[in-house]
Amino acid sequence: MCTGIRFTSTSGSMYFGRNLDWTQGYGERVVMTPPAAKIPAAFSREGDLERGHAVIGMGIVVDGIPLYFDCGNDVGLAVAGLNFPQSARYASEHRHGAINVAAYEFPFWVARNFSSVEEVREALARVNVVAKPVNRQLPVANLHWIIGDATGSVVVECLEDGLRVWENDVDVLTNEPDFGWQRTNLRNYLTLSDADPTAAAWGKASLPPFGSGMGMHGIPGDYSGPSRFVKAAFVNAHYPAQEGERANVTRLFRTLGSVAVPDGCAQVVEGAFERTLYTSCFSAATLTYYHAAYDDLEIRAYPLASCDMNGSAPVFVPAA
Repeated sequence: MCTGIRFTSTSGSMYFGRNLDWTQGYGERVVMTPPAAKIPAAFSREGDLERGHAVIGMGIVVDGIPLYFDCGNDVGLAVAGLNFPQSARYASEHRHGAINVAAYEFPFWVARNFSSVEEVREALARVNVVAKPVNRQLPVANLHWIIGDATGSVVVECLEDGLRVWENDVDVLTNEPDFGWQRTNLRNYLTLSDADPTAAAWGKASLPPFGSGMGMHGIPGDYSGPSRFVKAAFVNAHYPAQEGERANVTRLFRTLGSVAVPDGCAQVVEGAFERTLYTSCFSAATLTYYHAAYDDLEIRAYPLASCDMNGSAPVFVPAA
């Protein structure tokens, strides 16, 4: 399970974030990769990971390679990978003439090399995402991705019939089924409203609403991918646009909090339950990464400006 969202402030700055829901963590920490850090690519691509945008986000570092779960770069482009276990279909091998990208490096490849969603969209026409593991210990994760900037967002899915780029006009992504199904499913909830219904007359009976919030009666409340998609899309669409960093970071954490998963409610296997391990936010306004953990709700800030841009390798970043 996971949920990702994107929105803009009243001044047009993007805020992008996600819940990571799983049974256990992987030792993930906030990682910054400096512009000149030479990161080996899975396939020969003329050194496109050896220099580029500075990238900050949550992940682990394996053999000097940053494996980002979600991240943003120094010009305000952000990307997150979300679980897509049943539908993801990567290529089994590299393809001559294509831009071959291993699934594990996809978020970093996006943030490292591009400045906008439009640039990514153009490059994806030639991309072949390959099921190549980073090493023998870590299997290939089946994911799909949400990519956002100040202009909007797209969803990238590797499906049975090839790579698909969806325009994401609701700025939300969860898990299964595919994004096209999730977007269509929203039409089952057209009667949801932020306004309260008026009293209804059933014959001689007048039936007034109990109180505020009844316009949302019928919104899903379980933790499945489709239900979280509907609720996150509704809240994200109806939360008023905010001005300033604090108000927008609050908006993001409150919105994702509406679909956060508590322990003990979503069993994966006997005795193992998914929960929201962390919630993150990337502010394109201040180029700051924010993070709060399941057992520590304090929101900590990691400004990119506080990082050493002259380093030669990915580094773990302490909170400001």
